[in-house]
Amino acid sequence: MRASANWRLALSAVLLACWHAGAAQAATNSEIDPDAAWKAYQRADTDLAPSYRFPHATCFKAAALAHDLPETLLLAVARGESDFEATARSKANAHGVMQILWPGTANHLGIYRLTELYDPCTNIDAGARYLKELVENYDGDLHLALAAYNYGPTRIAKDGSNIPQGAQWYSGYIYRHLDYVLGDRGTRPSVVAADLYSELGRSILVSFAEPYRAAAFVSRLEQRAPELRLDWFRKKVGRFDVVLIYEDRDEFTKSAGYLARIGFPLE
Repeated sequence: MRASANWRLALSAVLLACWHAGAAQAATNSEIDPDAAWKAYQRADTDLAPSYRFPHATCFKAAALAHDLPETLLLAVARGESDFEATARSKANAHGVMQILWPGTANHLGIYRLTELYDPCTNIDAGARYLKELVENYDGDLHLALAAYNYGPTRIAKDGSNIPQGAQWYSGYIYRHLDYVLGDRGTRPSVVAADLYSELGRSILVSFAEPYRAAAFVSRLEQRAPELRLDWFRKKVGRFDVVLIYEDRDEFTKSAGYLARIGFPLE
């Protein structure tokens, strides 16, 4: 899919607006308290079922059961880290579905062959074991455990003081993916075969170097066309993709129409 000339002009205008709104958007994001959000999840939502049949479902269920963690928490981490891609690799040398660092974290978890990290069940179990270790280390505090999952436990104080901004952001980023995993928080009907996450279509609209710019872009499009299903992902260091999501060709065609209506025609 390629952008038309009109799309590029409209895109330039929105990108410029997002650039100027960047600081304001970052401030808005900071108003979302991930610590409070995770505590609310622990109080009420840990037993809810996922909204889709996600990839590697059996592996996630087994790891959640083995390590006494909510399945939806593991799914949220995996969606945020790799979007369930078994062969994902980052510039920081993290690998697989749960993005396990090689060799440090992998060796700590008893994995000494890099190829093992590309087995989904092995990787998911390793990520769950590491997350469980962190949850216990931080006395059940998911916000701090997730900050440490991203930044390393030596950089996150047990009392939660002086959390690096990037670690604070990561906790909120995973919570945003939890919202997607949970869908309507229990009001969604029973999942059927058509609800396979892997069957959802995705088209990248634009990429940004900063997460708050991706968030601002999505927010502006959603304000102008609330019918759209948009998301953004951290794909690698310094790249955040804004993605159009659709279940079938019909929904894609409708979404393309909504985009054209607000001045973003697709070819």
